[in-house]
Amino acid sequence: QVQLVESGGGLVQAGGSLRLSCAASTRTFSSHRMGWFRQAPGNEREFVAAISWSGGMSLYADSVKGRFTISRDNAKNTVYLQMNSLNAEDTAVYYCAAGRPVWDSKIRTWDEYDYWGQGTQVTVSS
Repeated sequence: QVQLVESGGGLVQAGGSLRLSCAASTRTFSSHRMGWFRQAPGNEREFVAAISWSGGMSLYADSVKGRFTISRDNAKNTVYLQMNSLNAEDTAVYYCAAGRPVWDSKIRTWDEYDYWGQGTQVTVSS
């Protein structure tokens, strides 16, 4: 069982930055692919970014590429999402998720992740 707790959300002005953190309660954190998803009101949950178990591979949604950076610290059982140049379209609840150590074309889909955090709200004011 993997428990995930996100933090770092909040209200920020357009053009600003936030850093989300996701702390995992598990001894097998370094064996999990980690991902960030987001869901805005009335929208489906969408993929934001993923990082491999070792941190050597990462993948981003086109909408955030060049602005967001996913990273992980396996010694701290934590994955991060650095978000820069935020705009109103980034407003959503952001979820951290953990999946199996597989890296393929399916990792953008939410059902490829087995464990989810409770989410943290990010609001960008224009």
